[in-house]
Amino acid sequence: MKKEYWFIIITYISMQLSSIVGVPLFMLIGSSTGMTADELKVKSAAYWIVFSFFVALSLILFLMRNDMKEKMDRSTPASIPTSILWAFAGVFLALFAQSIAGYIEQMLGVESESENTQQLISLIYQVPIVIFVTSIIGPILEEIIFRKIIFGSLHKRFNFFISALLSSVIFGLAHGELEHLLLYSAMGFTFAFLYAKTGRILVSMSAHIAMNTLVIIFQVVYRDDIEKMLDTAQAFIGGLL
Repeated sequence: MKKEYWFIIITYISMQLSSIVGVPLFMLIGSSTGMTADELKVKSAAYWIVFSFFVALSLILFLMRNDMKEKMDRSTPASIPTSILWAFAGVFLALFAQSIAGYIEQMLGVESESENTQQLISLIYQVPIVIFVTSIIGPILEEIIFRKIIFGSLHKRFNFFISALLSSVIFGLAHGELEHLLLYSAMGFTFAFLYAKTGRILVSMSAHIAMNTLVIIFQVVYRDDIEKMLDTAQAFIGGLL
């Protein structure tokens, strides 16, 4: 693995752990704002996520400025029209993989809601700019780390299946929810497929960004409407029974 890649991985890990110091620091800075302790903690956590992700993205993009132009180990990457088509189709592939994995998890008795997702959504309600992190910055960083670097490095030594499986499991473990390892791994495998299929990291990035954005739209923007529709449907079905 290239030396720059190790610096990038260390930067990413440091960003994930930085809240240990960053959140208390932001709480100290905002202690004179008059907010309650709980409000201050939540807002400090939200603003630190935005700050740390932006800083990490800037540094990683600088370190990757030359590598981002490199394609997979194939002579000719997919054409731009084909890449756009795969980026579009990739959203549905990722959602399909997510639904299948989610169904299997439910059969195993795992709760459908992701604690990680719910925590991010609660932060979005407090500080809407966090949407920018969850929808755009997060997916870009994850595709660089887990597909461009980890999957790409593994794929130089192993076949697609082994490389995609290993990098996807690492991707799942990185989210810190072992009960949803299958769910995250399924999505990671899908994005690895898109990257390998087209040879363009922008394809898996686009699909990942679009999928996260859709999840945020349904979970935040239209959440109340969806819950009302479900309540109405349950009431209607209950009436029929």
